[in-house]
Amino acid sequence: MKTSRWRAAAGAVAAFAVVGLALAGCSGGSGGGGAAGGAQTDSGGKITVWVDAPRVPAADAFKKAHPEIPINIVQIDSTVGATTTRQHFAQFDAAGKGWPDAIFFPSNDDVAWAAKTGYTADMSKETPDLTKGYTKKALASCFIGGSYKCLRNDAAPDVFWYNKSLFDQWGYTVPTTWDQYEQLAVKIAKEHPGYVSGFTGDAYAPNRYLWASDCPTNVAVDASTVRIDFADEKCTRAEKMLSNMNAAGALSTAGIFDADAATVGPKLAMSPGAVWWGDYLFQQTWKLPKGTMQAAQGLTWPGSSEVQMGDEGGGLWGMSSHIKGKELANAKEFMKFVVSDPAWQVDLSTGLPAYTSMQQPWLDKQKSDDFYADTNSTLATFAPAIDTVPTDYSYLLYDTGGEWTSTIAKDLAAGQSFDKAWSDFTSDLVSKAKAAGYKVVTKG
Repeated sequence: MKTSRWRAAAGAVAAFAVVGLALAGCSGGSGGGGAAGGAQTDSGGKITVWVDAPRVPAADAFKKAHPEIPINIVQIDSTVGATTTRQHFAQFDAAGKGWPDAIFFPSNDDVAWAAKTGYTADMSKETPDLTKGYTKKALASCFIGGSYKCLRNDAAPDVFWYNKSLFDQWGYTVPTTWDQYEQLAVKIAKEHPGYVSGFTGDAYAPNRYLWASDCPTNVAVDASTVRIDFADEKCTRAEKMLSNMNAAGALSTAGIFDADAATVGPKLAMSPGAVWWGDYLFQQTWKLPKGTMQAAQGLTWPGSSEVQMGDEGGGLWGMSSHIKGKELANAKEFMKFVVSDPAWQVDLSTGLPAYTSMQQPWLDKQKSDDFYADTNSTLATFAPAIDTVPTDYSYLLYDTGGEWTSTIAKDLAAGQSFDKAWSDFTSDLVSKAKAAGYKVVTKG
């Protein structure tokens, strides 16, 4: 999530960031040996942290709260799916030095290669009190190889968003099942041309629909084997739903971050979407009228009474395994601050904190905006939504969201059929998984 406040901060440090990346690779306080064969280093206390633009305020808040800890803040590329950070780390691995002491990963998938190369410290061992501060589901994606290799910044489960003003005007009932959502989306597209019920053009779209259906695209069987099975009923039901909605003109081919999405926003009748959509998309970016949007609990699939939804983001913090002594102690203090201190998680963050004790204070703060049609009932859906997300989805060495945008999003924007787009996506994802070194199985 990027707010106008954060974009302003990003502009202020952009020039520094370019220089900082060059310096970070040779700074004695940026880490030392470890996976590449060198010994762990201790800078004597100074730490280097890499953050994207939206997390610059978090690092600045830490600097203000801990003036006794010298810190070098480096702003990095925040583009989801970008490879710049991974390329820098490959150079550090080869040199045996240069790693940042802590990092906010630009993409959640980055934790997969960071853990594989040995960069990420075992947070189960280094900060056990912090890992215990999350629910198991909230931190599930950080559990890699038998331990927690990252800490989650914010929780990003999907809820069901709808335009209450339009629903009241049109006399529609809010869906409670995925089938009802599909049927109403088709009905809205027919009765109210131009209004849409979802977006297919961004990298979070597969999380919104496929992860919500528990379609096996990212199931880690073991360290070298993944399960991808598009013939699974949990995939085919999502495919059929999206195909029908697309054919009816019920879905926008734009992505939620596209400039065009701001013009589509007022025409959004309903959609599954992350809890952060409310503040970031509806209020700050699209500037929808106050009292328009409302969140309801998520949807159920046929044959189940349990709500099941996807997850869109919720960034991850990692800490270096290549440090010791005072450098390690200060890096731990940084990790503690960014995941559990209200000076960041309550006062500045626009996302629901993943750390349990910070959630209610953050929700209480959101009430003051009173942006939603019914703010209390909307906010009441946020924290419970964490438990509606399937936990067998793993962040891996291939980028499912990136493949979605380069196939389905691209094809649909070009006017291709959903069947063609789906075929391109499924074949490409399997190929990318194999190219990343995985054995791909359909059962596991």
